[in-house]
Amino acid sequence: MIVFPAIDLKAGQIVRLAEGDMARATIYGDDPAAQARRFAELGATHLHVVDLDGAFAGHAVNAAAVEAIVAAFPGKVQLGGGIRDRAAIDHWLALGVDRVVIGTAALDHPQLVREAARALPGRIVVGVDARDGFVATHGWADISEVRVIDLAERFADAGVAALLFTDVGRDGLLKGCNVTATQALAEATTIPVIASGGVAGMADIHALKAVTADLSGGGIEGVITGRALYDGRLDLAEALRVAAA
Repeated sequence: MIVFPAIDLKAGQIVRLAEGDMARATIYGDDPAAQARRFAELGATHLHVVDLDGAFAGHAVNAAAVEAIVAAFPGKVQLGGGIRDRAAIDHWLALGVDRVVIGTAALDHPQLVREAARALPGRIVVGVDARDGFVATHGWADISEVRVIDLAERFADAGVAALLFTDVGRDGLLKGCNVTATQALAEATTIPVIASGGVAGMADIHALKAVTADLSGGGIEGVITGRALYDGRLDLAEALRVAAA
């Protein structure tokens, strides 16, 4: 199981939001590249980066910070936030991003995901952001009438690399990962699932690891954690060790 430390960007700074609310941002630093290097020094081989401003604007806003992170981090960078057309996908992959996360566009323009996944195997991740079981879009500002499981089923045969499942109601609140909902999604699809939202400490890593051992199919590929790392509630080196065991 992969542990993805998260770097969320707002106006070039490292922040964590509470429930995806841009007005409830906690700033953790102003040097994203240095933070990426620190995560690498602790053993991280994967990194999850989100252009929060881009998620609302629908296009890249923190491009300079993202490029600096990609240049500084020796492992694989997964990027989301405002990637809503093929040009943006190709742009970031050409600059060294390993995988791109498509959220809003996956619901609004599913054919984009299908075509990109076919042309770029292993490089497209579908963001499944949910509030109360329904898909949230446009930076989590809008709640659709599409259920999480239904969205996953739409891409069952599309060849996407993974589904990134975020429980918006827990994100940034340290309430604990929604292991039950993550497991339900993983059991309903053959696509690997990445858990996100609410990770509070090692208990979440152990719980997801235990579930992963019991799942067939794609299972749980990894977990994204942010605030727990920045607040010192989760030791990254320990989390990496448990996840890899």
